[in-house]
Amino acid sequence: MISSVLVANRGEIACRVFRTCREQGIRTVAVHSDPDADALHVREADLAVRLPGATPADTYLRADLVVKAALDAGADAVHPGYGFLSENPDFARAVTDAGLTWIGPPPEAIEAMASKTRAKELMGIAPLGEVTAADLPVLVKAAAGGGGRGMRVVRELADLEAELKAAQAEALSAFGDGEVFVEPYVEGGRHVEVQVLADTHGTVWVLGTRDCSLQRRHQKVIEEAPAPGIGPLLRDELHELAARAVRSVAYVGAGTVEFLVADGTAHFLEMNTRLQVEHPVTEAVFGLDLVALQLRIAEGEALDPEPPAPSGHAVEARLYAEDPAAGFAPQTGTLHRLAVPGSVRLDTGYTDGDPIGVHYDAMLAKVVAHAPTRAAAVRALAGALERAAVHGPVTNRDLLVRSLRHPEFTAARMDTGFYERHLDDLTAPEEDPYAPLAAALARAATGRSRFGGFRNVPSQPHGRSYRSVPYDTVYEVRYRHGRSVLEAVSVAREGADPDTETPYDIAGVRVLHAAPHRVVLDIGGVRRTFDVAAYDDGRVHVNGATLTELPRFTDPSEQRAPGSLLAPMPGTVVRVAEGLGEGAAVTAGQPLIWLEAMKMEHRIVAPASGTLTALHALVGRQVEVGALLAVVQEEQS
Repeated sequence: MISSVLVANRGEIACRVFRTCREQGIRTVAVHSDPDADALHVREADLAVRLPGATPADTYLRADLVVKAALDAGADAVHPGYGFLSENPDFARAVTDAGLTWIGPPPEAIEAMASKTRAKELMGIAPLGEVTAADLPVLVKAAAGGGGRGMRVVRELADLEAELKAAQAEALSAFGDGEVFVEPYVEGGRHVEVQVLADTHGTVWVLGTRDCSLQRRHQKVIEEAPAPGIGPLLRDELHELAARAVRSVAYVGAGTVEFLVADGTAHFLEMNTRLQVEHPVTEAVFGLDLVALQLRIAEGEALDPEPPAPSGHAVEARLYAEDPAAGFAPQTGTLHRLAVPGSVRLDTGYTDGDPIGVHYDAMLAKVVAHAPTRAAAVRALAGALERAAVHGPVTNRDLLVRSLRHPEFTAARMDTGFYERHLDDLTAPEEDPYAPLAAALARAATGRSRFGGFRNVPSQPHGRSYRSVPYDTVYEVRYRHGRSVLEAVSVAREGADPDTETPYDIAGVRVLHAAPHRVVLDIGGVRRTFDVAAYDDGRVHVNGATLTELPRFTDPSEQRAPGSLLAPMPGTVVRVAEGLGEGAAVTAGQPLIWLEAMKMEHRIVAPASGTLTALHALVGRQVEVGALLAVVQEEQS
C-alpha cells in the first residue's frame, strides 16, 4: 500500500493530486523551486523539499534532484503530474530503480509513445519527407513534449527553414529535445481525444471522447466531454483506435489518445502517456476520480470489467494570466483575489495574494461545469466566469465568456481555427464601459478629501481620467459634487471624433449607496449593484471591468523615443536576429528579438522599415515589462 506520495510537479496539478491523497489518508510531499517557496502546492503538502534554482531546467526537470527529494522525505511513491518529467522514460526508470512506486505507465510504453514520430510509426503513419509547395500548409511539430510548444504552421515554403529552427530552439528549451518533424496541416479540423485507463491485469477502459478544438497557439483553452456532433460510427472508430494504441505498447495507467477529425475522418496525432489538464471533464461525466484510480492501479489492483456509464455533459475553461488582445502575452503581478461563484469545480494552484511570476505556465485555474445537457453546462460555466472576481493581472476571462456564448460554439460548429477567425471580435472593447466608470467614481467620492482634485470652485466640474484594462482605452470623466455624492457626470473617450461620438452624459444616474467596496446606482430606473475593489497598483476592479486611474501629469522620465521596442512582458531574451546590430536596416514586421516567458516564446518585430539605432537586448538577459529592447528609426519616404 502506498503511504506517502511525492508529486514531481507544481501548481494546480500538484494541488489536485494532493487533494485525492488527503482523502485517502496518504501523506503528501511537494518539491519546489526558489520562486515557488511559498506557493500554494507547497503550503498544502505535508512535507516540502527545495530544488535550488529558478528555471525549470535547474529544478523541476532535474530527475536526480526529484528522486533524491522523494527519498529524503520518506516518500514511497512518485506521481509525475503533467508536463516537466511526466513523459520522460528515464525519469520513470530512475524512480523505480530507487525502489519507489511509479504512478504512471511503464517506461517502455512512455518511450514508445514519447516521440510523436515513433508513435505514428506504431499506428502505421509516416511523417512527411522533403516538403514541396504542393504539401502546404504543413505543421512543424516537436517530437517530444506537448502544450503547443515547438509547433509552427507553415503556409509559405520560404518560411519553412526559419520555422524549423524556431521550433527546434523552443522544443530544446522546453523539453531538452530539439527533434522536430513535419506533417500535413489539416484545415478546419476538430481536436478530439479519447481518455483511456488500463490496469496490470489486461483490462482497458475507454472513457469516452473530449473536444478540445478551442485553442490558442496550439494550446487548449476550452474542453468538453463528450465531444459533440460525433456520430456512433465515428465514436466507435475513435474508441477502437485508442484501445489499439493502448494494447500496442502494453500500456498501464491513465493516458489520452489524440486525433484531428475532419470531414468525418479521424487522423491520429499522438498519445499522451500521462494525465491530461482537461481530465476533470471526464471525471465529471463518468463520476470518477482518475487520480484515485491511478493510485489503485499503481498498487496492483484490478479495474472493474467495465467502466461506469457516462451521464450529462461537462465543460472546462482554462483561466490564464494573459492578454488575448496583445497576442496572448503572459501577464505577471499579484493575484489579489480569485473567487468563482456557483456550483462549479475550481482547480487552481493559486490563492488570494499569491504572486504570478515569469518562470512557469500562465494558467491560473481551471473552471468546470457539469449539467444534464451541453447547453446547460455551457450556460452555467459562462455565468460563473462572468460573475467571478479575478483581481490582479489581465486574464483571458472575458475571452472565455464570449467564446462560450459565441453562436459557433453554442451550435457545436467550432474547429481549431476558431480564434483565427473570431479573435478580433472576441477581444473588442466593451460597448458600455460607462456604468463601471460611474461606479468607480462614486466609490472614490467616499474619500472626499482626495476626490476633488485641484479645483476649489463648486460650480465648475472636476476631472479624472481612467484607462480601461486591458483594452487600453482612456476615458475622461468630468463631474460635480451634489448631495447624493455625484450631481453630474460626463464621460468621453480620449481622442474621440466629436462629430460621431458625443460625451456620454449620465447626469440622471442616482447614487443610492457608495462605499469603498460596494456601489449601488439607479440607471434609468434600474438598480444596479457594483462590487468595487481598489489596490495599491492603481487598478480598480468594478464587477468584471478593470480600470486604472491615471495621474494628472505625465512623468517626463517615462517618455520614449519614437520607434522604441518595449518588452510586452517580463521574460528572458532567448534569441536576437542573426546579424542584428546598431545601424542595421530592418523591414516592417521583421522578427528582431525573441523573449521567453511562462514557457512560451514571443517575437518582437520591427514596427516599421528603417534603421536600428539602439539594441539593448542581450541573449540570456532577463527583462521587466516595459524595458527598452531596441529602437527603430523609421525611414522617411
